[in-house]
Amino acid sequence: MNARLAVPLLLCIVLAACQSTDNQHVKAAPTLLNDSLFPSYTLFPVESSDEIFYLDEDAQFFAERAVYEKSILQKNVKGLVKAIFDHSDHGMLYRNSANTTANTTFNNRAANCLSLSIMTYALAEHVGLNATFYEVEIPEYWTRREGYSLLNGHINLRLSLPNESPVAAVGGTWADVDFDPQMLRNYFPRNAVSKNKVIAMYYNNKGADALVANSYTRAYSYFRAAAKVAPDLQQSWVNLGVLYRMVDEYEQSEMTYKHALSLNEENLTAWENLSILYTYQDRDDEALKITQMVEAKRKHNPYYHYILGEQALEAGDIALAIVHYERGLRLDNARHEILFGMAKAYHELGDVSEAQRYLERAVRYSPNEQEKQRYSSKLATIASS
Repeated sequence: MNARLAVPLLLCIVLAACQSTDNQHVKAAPTLLNDSLFPSYTLFPVESSDEIFYLDEDAQFFAERAVYEKSILQKNVKGLVKAIFDHSDHGMLYRNSANTTANTTFNNRAANCLSLSIMTYALAEHVGLNATFYEVEIPEYWTRREGYSLLNGHINLRLSLPNESPVAAVGGTWADVDFDPQMLRNYFPRNAVSKNKVIAMYYNNKGADALVANSYTRAYSYFRAAAKVAPDLQQSWVNLGVLYRMVDEYEQSEMTYKHALSLNEENLTAWENLSILYTYQDRDDEALKITQMVEAKRKHNPYYHYILGEQALEAGDIALAIVHYERGLRLDNARHEILFGMAKAYHELGDVSEAQRYLERAVRYSPNEQEKQRYSSKLATIASS
């Protein structure tokens, strides 16, 4: 979506922090960015803007050849887009967990929507095209990784010929570019976002990667950088709150979540993490009140029931997992992720026939060749066992 863009991102875990003290044991007021908790964060420098958008000579030549396909006096905007999607034998691959710079994405030919959009922006900029990032207003959608639920965002962009361009356009003056493999988010509203905010999203994604890997100081370095570049990016404050809770800094965590909520009081991920924090602090009544509010707002979202099913499955409660998956399928019976969840649950129960039936449906509703191959491989394994 990451993309998740992926933007990814992060999920239902929380942190908090208390800052202490002088020799008289007077508690110091916590600050949103507390470098003293991670004094070695400078050992983990983040990429600069130039490094994020850098392209080597091969990538630059690729862009030039695509956009000046017919003549240096004509720019083919859509030709560049086509070349990007055709870049490699099987086209560009969508990998939700791949948060990489423009040049690395170009060479790997795979990344999440945010990194693919950064690469496209850099290619377009190199050949003198305008490029505008857009954040798409999608419903809450999670993926699971290493026991974490990661909340995905989505980014796409528009490429266009400058108004004062001295060259002619071939095939139109603009093109929208969206790397969403499910091709569903094109119909949601979108808002233009600055290059700086996209850089902050990149830092936030990298911080989430570090948090999942239990590299807390590295995570702090990235979340700190995101907050410095775009102080209004809610996701980075929520994730910083998660980090603070992970290091038992509960007061700091609560303050950081509440700051995220001051930016957007409808941020359900911030509310959910605040509820988790209150549970850690034995503030059960406050936690329950928030949980009930969040559940009431999410109950019509199939992905919410999907993630509850995944959590139940990981905990070994197969019956509860099936209950949640079924609720999700009642809201959307063509969600391949939920169908695959049902297949996993029935396989755990030893019901091979039902597992095969749900896998076949997952294959049928796969949004791209990668997912179809993954489910088909699982289906072949079950059939041969």
